Amino acid sequence: MQSIPQQNPLNPSITKKHPFSLLATLTKRRQEGRKSLAVLLDPDKVEQYDFVDTVSRAVRHQADFFFVGGSLITDYVQRDMIATIRKLTDTPIILFPGNAAHIEPSADSLLLLSLISGRNAEFLIGQHVVAAPLLKRSGLDIVSTAYMLVDGEAQTTVSYISNTTPLPHDKPGVAACTAMAGELLGLKLTYLDAGSGARRAVPAALIAAVRAAVDTPIAVGGGINSGEKAYEALAAGADLIVVGNGIEQNSDLLPELTAALAAFNSKIPIVNESL
Repeated sequence: MQSIPQQNPLNPSITKKHPFSLLATLTKRRQEGRKSLAVLLDPDKVEQYDFVDTVSRAVRHQADFFFVGGSLITDYVQRDMIATIRKLTDTPIILFPGNAAHIEPSADSLLLLSLISGRNAEFLIGQHVVAAPLLKRSGLDIVSTAYMLVDGEAQTTVSYISNTTPLPHDKPGVAACTAMAGELLGLKLTYLDAGSGARRAVPAALIAAVRAAVDTPIAVGGGINSGEKAYEALAAGADLIVVGNGIEQNSDLLPELTAALAAFNSKIPIVNESL
């Protein structure tokens, strides 16, 4: 049956021909034992590197998703970024918003983050109330997400902006119970994040404890700056790894991540950076 194009009511020029579900995609991949990679693109850092080259390299290395967003966006270029990505690839684009002002209907999905590791009501429900009317009309695939900050041994923008204390990296039991509470509250995706610039990635023991506690797909980001760390996160139970500025700091990181994914996804070939 041919899908009927869905016109976006906020912007009639935006028509989505093929409705996309991030949750259904991750759930299906998990059932198949397949892992995924997302490349995070921060609008505030877009002028610090060759954006088109970064996107192109991510496509060559078969990134499954592009995440667009950050904790603090001072230059509104999200729509232009998304339009550029669309010209280069049909890889799904997921908004990773810091607040209600970061909604952009031209993306495919949006992570509706509830910061359950903190106790700041503004990031548990406050921003969500402000955003709800726009989200309802946006046409975006909305994924309710249990967002959990984990101590990465460095203060991050998200912990500063949200005024919350990250979960201790050496308390997997606390993380497991927190994730379990999020799942019982109805959140559909669990996201463990050490934050941009983290000195320590989310420990494998903590990921494993959360994996044992919940049935939701698990995303892990922050501090994944080597193939070894990516492999450890995936082996511990992560379904999706998210990498951001690490791919700019280390030109070998993308092929290393591809190799780590290939260890789990036998059908995904390793891509040569020189191609």
